Amino acid sequence: MVRIRPAAVGDAAAVHRLHQALSAENRRLRFFVPGPRVPGHVAERLCRPPDPAHAALVALLAGEIVGIAGYERDNGAATAEISLAVAEHVHGRGVGTLLLEHLASLARRGGVAALTAEVLLDNHAMLRVFADAGLPLRRHLDMGVVEVELPLTMDDRYLSAVEERESRAGLASMHRLLRPSSLAVVGGTRRAVSVGNAVVRNILEGGYTGRVHLVHPGEADVAGIAAHPSAADLPEPPDLVVVAVPAEAVPDVARACGERGAGALAVLSAGLAASARRELLEICRAYEMRLLGPNCFGLANLDPDVRLHATFAARRPRPGHACVITQSGGVGITLMEHLSRLGIGVSTFASVGDRLDVSSNDLLAWAEADAGTRMAVVHVESFGNPRKFSRIARRISRKLPVLAMLSGRSAAGRRAARTHTGGAAVAELTGAALFRQAGVSPVRSVTEMVETAAVLAHQPLPAGPRVAVVTNTAGTGVLVADACEAEELEVPTLGTDLRRKLAGDLPPGGSCANPVDTTPQVRTEQLRCCVRALAESPEVDAIILVLVPTALADLAPTLCADTGGKPILAVAPEQPEAVTVLPGGDRGVPTFSAPEEAAAALGQAWARTRWLARPAGTVPVFPDAAVGRAREEVREFLRTRPVGGWLPLDAALRVAECYGIRTAPWRRARSAEEAVAALDVLGGRVAVKGDVAGLAHRRAAGALRLDLDRPEEVRAAYRACAERFPTVVVQAMAAREFDTRLGIIHQPVFGPLVLFGLGGSYADALDTRSARLTPLTDVDAAELVREVRAVAALGAEGGDRRMDVPAVQEVAARLSQLAGDLPEVAEMDLNPVSVGEHGALALDARVRVSQRPDEDPYLRALPPF
Repeated sequence: MVRIRPAAVGDAAAVHRLHQALSAENRRLRFFVPGPRVPGHVAERLCRPPDPAHAALVALLAGEIVGIAGYERDNGAATAEISLAVAEHVHGRGVGTLLLEHLASLARRGGVAALTAEVLLDNHAMLRVFADAGLPLRRHLDMGVVEVELPLTMDDRYLSAVEERESRAGLASMHRLLRPSSLAVVGGTRRAVSVGNAVVRNILEGGYTGRVHLVHPGEADVAGIAAHPSAADLPEPPDLVVVAVPAEAVPDVARACGERGAGALAVLSAGLAASARRELLEICRAYEMRLLGPNCFGLANLDPDVRLHATFAARRPRPGHACVITQSGGVGITLMEHLSRLGIGVSTFASVGDRLDVSSNDLLAWAEADAGTRMAVVHVESFGNPRKFSRIARRISRKLPVLAMLSGRSAAGRRAARTHTGGAAVAELTGAALFRQAGVSPVRSVTEMVETAAVLAHQPLPAGPRVAVVTNTAGTGVLVADACEAEELEVPTLGTDLRRKLAGDLPPGGSCANPVDTTPQVRTEQLRCCVRALAESPEVDAIILVLVPTALADLAPTLCADTGGKPILAVAPEQPEAVTVLPGGDRGVPTFSAPEEAAAALGQAWARTRWLARPAGTVPVFPDAAVGRAREEVREFLRTRPVGGWLPLDAALRVAECYGIRTAPWRRARSAEEAVAALDVLGGRVAVKGDVAGLAHRRAAGALRLDLDRPEEVRAAYRACAERFPTVVVQAMAAREFDTRLGIIHQPVFGPLVLFGLGGSYADALDTRSARLTPLTDVDAAELVREVRAVAALGAEGGDRRMDVPAVQEVAARLSQLAGDLPEVAEMDLNPVSVGEHGALALDARVRVSQRPDEDPYLRALPPF
């Protein structure tokens, strides 16, 4: 664990010592000369105060400067030359690569387009650092010197390289937390009931394979195990310490554990004040301990080689294949109970609590690497770094299902989540967008979570959406069919040959069209033949079997029918549990109490099939975008209003046009005569618009006059607007076709999102919106538009007016690029965007800007307090 910070003037002496301590060979590689001494002015120049032409960072290990990286550039140059040196005793540990990542991020924010360096041909270590960085690499060899150029392009290749390094380092640091060879519990007592005692009991009864130590200052033994007075008295540095002491004692316990060499803490204690939590985190970082919690429920690793159950749950979960990650202890208990009951079981469990250090991102990376995990089940109330979550989940979802439930969707829920975890909850729309992009199965409740898990764990994925519904009572078949269609599944009419075959297997009076009504007189073998015929048919992708008990037959044995690799679900309305798993051949058959739940779970499986088949997509780049002009438009406004605010309407329209977004022709008018002149230039009918900061609906505020074609009308409209609004624009009236709305919103936690929905005056009332995190791939843009069903129903699929869907997707992609190029744009709203058969036209624009955010969401860094 190293600290990266800007170099300071006072660091010059330490940096000089670092250079002097290099071997003669390494001084030659660094400075191109093997001299015995390095001039002092080298360190002084690196450690001078930063300016537009210079910046430098140092890396500190236990307070000692072990690395320095800096860049120099001519004023206004697009490139900067980099220098980098690392102390020899930390070579090969990634310090140089980490410094390069941070310096590249700093240079990018400072407007540097590329870093350059001159490297001796035999400096293989430095050439490898540059090659492995993930940045595009250009090299030119000249007289034994390699001239290196690293364009600072933060593309997917670079982000993947950073992500892989972070994952590798994170997994190594998590080993002592989740696979400890020894542990200690601080907080057990002789009392019959206490959190510490419950944890000790679960550890011992679970058969933990490592060594267990107990710490208690006033007891000689706890639960029959000798207790040590303090962590300092432990016979060995424990890999893991479980802390269950009063909140006020936690920092002192953590410090004692750190001094004894502990590798990780799981702090169950709740109620720590903000100052105590900050102190706890600082202690853990000072002693390089990973921290789970505080205010957590504990952890478990049920791998046969570990058998660790360090929670205070009443029962040990069944070992299995689900990694359970949760913020809430209560939700965690419930999930483990259900997963055990359904035969799925638990591989790893962790309650992150207040998530000061270890997060769901860390645990997802662990789940990916764990051979015993086949499914990840995640419950979150807030996100620490959702953009990293999105990238990690997108990668992991290709290998195993990830189910996620986001609490705090309602206003009351968000208040409760803030109170419970201290985190920032996010809107349901944003969470759903994040999950969908990452291939995560979003669920809204614990019940839906375990229902979906039962299907994904016990049944194969459907190859398509076509469902055959089989029932012995016609009415329930109708309910299932309705539920399927609500989940974007199909209940198609079966073909003539298949219906004829089914009719030969079933009692008289049945219906074989789909739903297949077998009548209450059906016998077990008849129903078995029916299911087999449907499973063998290419017309069917999945089967839902409704088992209504009658006095005529016990239909449960039908579940043993071979379905040929197609999923089969059952509905048993009389069962008390929402979902059970009944035996059925090689697989268990998830059986639901309600048709809606069965259809929803199958719908989740079909959504996963679609996502796995979904192409990765590429991020479109629009070379026609006038990025420089747009950036200057924004920065000019911020020079006069440093706190930010809403751009004037004419400036907002120009920013949109810089990115190739077509707008209805317009002119700014500064007088009534200029407004009349604009009418002459624009021709036809015009609109006169007044502008005021943040105004969403001009008509309601009296800032909009439409369909004007006479000079006196335009003159009067201008005067009415100019009396109240600082900016007046005259704009040509466009043919109103299909009104949509596109925009950008920069959320403090999620960063920029692109939003799409219906436009015009009904946009807010109908609230039909979809959202995606930037950067958008072409696939993301297509899904963003298709997700708004009203667009498909009213425009794209033969409504009264057809719409050019690709044109809307292109506008969304251009907004995505704008959001990346101009992080100062905090909010942008194009409403309405009129879409016809041959293009999209923005009729209005609002843009709010603020100072450029400093953070780099993808940079390797520990989370701030």
